[in-house]
Amino acid sequence: MTLQFIDTNILLYAYDTGTEDKHETAAHLVTTLARSHEAVISVQVMQEFYVNAVHKIARPLTPEQACTRLEAFSRWYVHAPLPGDVTAAAQLSQRHQLSFWDAMMMLSAIRMKCDVVWTEDLNSGQTIEGVRICNPFEVVTAK
Repeated sequence: MTLQFIDTNILLYAYDTGTEDKHETAAHLVTTLARSHEAVISVQVMQEFYVNAVHKIARPLTPEQACTRLEAFSRWYVHAPLPGDVTAAAQLSQRHQLSFWDAMMMLSAIRMKCDVVWTEDLNSGQTIEGVRICNPFEVVTAK
């Protein structure tokens, strides 16, 4: 089994039916990883998902629907950063020229020993500290 980190943007596409072109791909990926018990997220991703799913996507979820999704996500592998992780993410940000928030996400993937991070925000195909970045809209599979 390989653990695979899912970034907020992929989760949002999976539940935003207003983005038909990306919705199906993201929904399939998220469902597959959840069923295979390979899905990993962080508390940061859960927070970002709630705010954006309720307020910013094309077809927003109700707060109740978003909370139901969060409850399901909490059964996945979830990284809860510790205070030292903030400093480590800042250092990772400097080493790899990432935004702090992207570095925090990558650090969570590293801490959880993920093989892959699914996102459209970073360079697909790039490897950061042993974790490969994949854009599900550019590649078929991470394996």
